[in-house]
Amino acid sequence: MLDWKKYRTQLMGRLGILGKLSPDTIKGYQTLSKAESVLDPKTKELIALACAVTTRCDGCIDVHTDAAIKAGCTQEEIAAALNVAIAMNAGAAVVYSARVLDAYEALKSE
Repeated sequence: MLDWKKYRTQLMGRLGILGKLSPDTIKGYQTLSKAESVLDPKTKELIALACAVTTRCDGCIDVHTDAAIKAGCTQEEIAAALNVAIAMNAGAAVVYSARVLDAYEALKSE
């Protein structure tokens, strides 16, 4: 697995470089991240963790796990959010499997 604390330090260093090279991009991202929400911080972080898993983003996992802990999320709440991510990925695989079969039928008849 990863040394998450060391990883975050390395990641933030690289993002700092990106910020110098592309400041408007980073400012835009920060604006999106701080957008007003009717969701409480715990709920936002649980959703962020589920999205981090489905998008396979280690940096997101690191940052949002820390934020979830600070927001008061329990390990059980985090596991429940991850269960949703797992179910969504499995569901997406089923739906996209149907697309493969559809593509097969369409391309076989050519």
